[in-house]
Amino acid sequence: MRNNLALLFVLIAMNVNAQKSDLILPQPDTTGGVPIMKALHERSSAREFSETDLSMQDLSDLCWAAWGINRVESGKRTAPSSRNFQEMDLYVVLKTGVFVYNAQKNLLEIVKEGDLRDLCGTQEFVEKAPVNFLYIADLRKRNLEKPEDITDTQLLSSWANAGFMSQNVYLVCASKDFSTVIRAMIDRDKLQNELGLNPMQRIILGQTIGKSQK
Repeated sequence: MRNNLALLFVLIAMNVNAQKSDLILPQPDTTGGVPIMKALHERSSAREFSETDLSMQDLSDLCWAAWGINRVESGKRTAPSSRNFQEMDLYVVLKTGVFVYNAQKNLLEIVKEGDLRDLCGTQEFVEKAPVNFLYIADLRKRNLEKPEDITDTQLLSSWANAGFMSQNVYLVCASKDFSTVIRAMIDRDKLQNELGLNPMQRIILGQTIGKSQK
């Protein structure tokens, strides 16, 4: 009986750990997809999404396209970054929780458990689509120390960087026949508080992603 109880406690602990664990991504497929000119031809915004979850492979490909490392020796990314500050963080919001993409380790690190998709935008489709990306600038990485140091010019660079990242995602979605749309309509104060972000972190844009609804 005592052994059975011990085993039960171990299984419960394993389950709790699994719920709180990071998501290890498979290696991105960097050789697939359609030709770049075809992807550009097919690129579009859509606001209707299947609620079907994306595979971990698709999620890995999308994260890598947005903000992965494509030059290991220098640590530089798939998207440009002003003066290579790399102040952008890619937050991935799934029905199971909010994660931040760790490009060096190719995993999604848990930020907060639970379904927060409804906070990622004010349009109805946002909370039903399987994936929302949040492009968040951490201005400390630009060697700034306090909110008063943040200028409009510095924020413009982060807006541009978020645009580069989102366009990469658009092209992958076009290649995979997924739907996506970039969005600025976000209750930033509410989401900032829910995610526990500090004043030097700024939510720039959101992007909703999912399979096309046929």
